[in-house]
Amino acid sequence: MSILKKSNKNIQSQSLGGLPVYLNKMKGVSRQETRFDYIDSLISATGVFLAISIICFLAVSFHYPMAMGPLGASCVLVFAAHNGPLSQPRQVIGGYILSTVIGLIIWSIFGKSLFIITISLAVVLILMSLTKTIHPPAAASALVAINFETGWGYLIPIVIGIFLLVFISMLYNNLFPKRQYPKHWL
Repeated sequence: MSILKKSNKNIQSQSLGGLPVYLNKMKGVSRQETRFDYIDSLISATGVFLAISIICFLAVSFHYPMAMGPLGASCVLVFAAHNGPLSQPRQVIGGYILSTVIGLIIWSIFGKSLFIITISLAVVLILMSLTKTIHPPAAASALVAINFETGWGYLIPIVIGIFLLVFISMLYNNLFPKRQYPKHWL
């Protein structure tokens, strides 16, 4: 069955059920109880502490402390969700470079406004999807670039920060037998 037929069939089945079917989707699925792993959480927290300490020093040294927000969120992903598809080097490195450059280009051409900030996020999402480099904290980097009107110098601590983050995560996560980072590069 072609994709068009499948999507038409899906739309028809939804429209037959109407509002109840639509609202029923919002209930979610049942959640399985998972056991909290204190040791793994402590390992992740220590990795985050080490990485963000270095990255914060770097960001402040370059006079771009606003870079700590997106990079801090990435630290949580690469240490606590190191197996996840959005935490892999391609997504982290590619997502940040693409997002930050797009944010800076849009800011250079159009300046800063609420409309420009919202459009930039949509553009970044489309481009990250097309290049298979989706990394949510990286999208925030484009918003920071526009909102703080950082200029092109902002790219330096971002690029150094993401390479440091991936490098530190590789060294640290692979010290532990149950961890492997990265799962894949490309």
